[in-house]
Amino acid sequence: VQLAESGGGSVQAGGSLRLSCEVSISVNINYCMSWFLQETGKKREGVAAIGTGGGSTFYADSVKGRFTISYDNAKNSVYLQMDTLKPEDTAMYYCAAKVAHDCWPTSWSLGVNYWGQGTQVTVSS
Repeated sequence: VQLAESGGGSVQAGGSLRLSCEVSISVNINYCMSWFLQETGKKREGVAAIGTGGGSTFYADSVKGRFTISYDNAKNSVYLQMDTLKPEDTAMYYCAAKVAHDCWPTSWSLGVNYWGQGTQVTVSS
């Protein structure tokens, strides 16, 4: 499995960015696809997740109502639409995949099997 992120960049507070992650996955296997962020010197944290089998979605409290995760089966790609961005959203963002039929509320950010290389998001005030 290979994950390739794109779409990061610099934006002013209140602006929007859309991150994309192209996924090369095995057929007939479902995944819990997710996005994580990591600020310099801090641990990686889950932002949002979506199950390719069941379609469940989950979000960190800090991004609820501002970020939207989606998955396009035809393109094997997962997206993170980020609106109303804040300076505290500044971080490296990673695409991640866990082999699972769906994502679950207490474990969606745990047990990741595969990581992308990351894409930088910078929000200025």
